[in-house]
Amino acid sequence: MESMGKKKPRPRRSFTPEFKAEIVELCQRGDRSVGQVAKDFDLTETSVREWLKQAERDAGTGDGGLTTSEKDELAQLRRDNRRLREDVEILKRATAFFAKETR
Repeated sequence: MESMGKKKPRPRRSFTPEFKAEIVELCQRGDRSVGQVAKDFDLTETSVREWLKQAERDAGTGDGGLTTSEKDELAQLRRDNRRLREDVEILKRATAFFAKETR
C-alpha cells in the first residue's frame, strides 16, 4: 500500500518559448481559467501564472519586474563579470610571480 498524501515529485520539464506563448494566449482569451488551461495541458497552475506575469512584463504592463530581454542581458553581464574577475585574479598572480623572479 502506498503512503497516503505523498506524491512523487514531478521531474523538471522545460518548455519552448513558443509553447509558453500559446499557453499565455489561451489564458488571455478568457474562455478558460488559468487552472483549467493548466489542467488541460498537464502543467502546474503556478507555472502558468508565472508565464502570464512574465508576458505582462514583456508587454510593459507588468508589476515592474525584469523583462525577458533584461533577464538575458543580466545573465550575460554576470557571466562577463565572473570571467573578468577570474582574469584579474590570474593577472594578480602572474604579477606577483614575475615580481619575485626579477628581484
